[in-house]
Amino acid sequence: MENLGIGIQLMIVGMLTVFCILLIVINFGKLLINIVNRIAPEEEVAPKKAAAQTPAAIDSTTMSILEAAVQQITGGKGHVASARKI
Repeated sequence: MENLGIGIQLMIVGMLTVFCILLIVINFGKLLINIVNRIAPEEEVAPKKAAAQTPAAIDSTTMSILEAAVQQITGGKGHVASARKI
């Protein structure tokens, strides 16, 4: 019975130790995130400008090939709504 008591005591001390270390890691992580956000705030990304040219239209042969490929891959459940060259 003595070994059981020592085992339970050791388990409780170990679990409390792990819990305290995890709390320390979480709080230091939050602190580090706040410090980094103050020192180096996120840069604003400028929106992309619309393309000056309109994309070239896809010819009917290429469109039919795309439709056939999508039909085969999706088992007839998919369809091509639109396609354009990029």
